[in-house]
Amino acid sequence: MAHANAVLTPRARLRLARLVVEDGWPVARAAERFQVSWPTANRWARRYREHGPAGMLDRSSRPRRCPRATPAPVVRKIVHLRWKQRLGPVAIAARVAVAPSTAHQVLRRCRINRLAHLDRATGEPVRRYEHPAPGDLLHVDVKKLGNIPDHGGWRFVGRAQGKRNRAATPDKPRNRQHNPQMGTAYVHTVLDDHSRVAYAEIHDDETAATATAVLRRAVAWFAIRGIATHRVLSDNGSAYRSHLWRDTCAELGITPKKTRPYRPQTNGKIERFHRTLAHEWAFRRLYTSESQRRKALPGWIHEYNHHRPHTATGRHPPITRLTNLSGQYT
Repeated sequence: MAHANAVLTPRARLRLARLVVEDGWPVARAAERFQVSWPTANRWARRYREHGPAGMLDRSSRPRRCPRATPAPVVRKIVHLRWKQRLGPVAIAARVAVAPSTAHQVLRRCRINRLAHLDRATGEPVRRYEHPAPGDLLHVDVKKLGNIPDHGGWRFVGRAQGKRNRAATPDKPRNRQHNPQMGTAYVHTVLDDHSRVAYAEIHDDETAATATAVLRRAVAWFAIRGIATHRVLSDNGSAYRSHLWRDTCAELGITPKKTRPYRPQTNGKIERFHRTLAHEWAFRRLYTSESQRRKALPGWIHEYNHHRPHTATGRHPPITRLTNLSGQYT
């Protein structure tokens, strides 16, 4: 590609070629006029005769034949060792009998030179997707968290004090060892695929009735913000395989989708959201009771949607991807 101050940009080449071909200028005179050599002026005039204005663009410098290129079977073996065994260029070169620089060039050409580009479970290249508009796909899932005893859990007060706090928490059932059962908090989360705007509720179970009720409220919450839901993606949990879930989706006009079994990466956006939720809300500070932590969730969700920069949205809050909110441009 020609730089900004080049003598012969594509437009200047076209002017030079037209002077020679259409106006009948001698090649030497046109070359002197544009301060280039005679072979250069003659080359652009020839290309104009053969290809017209399209011939004034730069051509690829890639050779037509590469007789010393790495054979395709060797490339496939290098890629296979990278995917399945996650070996580096030196180890791959020793097994395939090529130079480490050759193995590295193959890995870079195939865009698998960095392990961050590969899936941890399968070793295959990470396939990322994003639906073009809000509401095209909602991700749903449940995050399970142990309830916090009064005066704090073991993560902040230590295991010994945590056990004493559990024992002192009133109105809790006991297990066979007579230890109090704190129970589980089920955080039902709904995440928009395009904007990353999130909706969450905490319940004491993950039954189909609870999951469908959360879906109804989430769809209404997104509708207030101008998002019409078309599809919903869930894992293969019992609540999402139930007839009630199927009938609720049909009533709401939503197409239910399921992830591949034992493949949480398919629903990776909400899995990553759960990691952020756990780090920045659930275990961020000392909560002296479970009710205190639950009261903090709506405020954190608002912070996440409206103020927290998100790398997937250009370091802007997720709500900025919704372009039809009332009062957004006032």
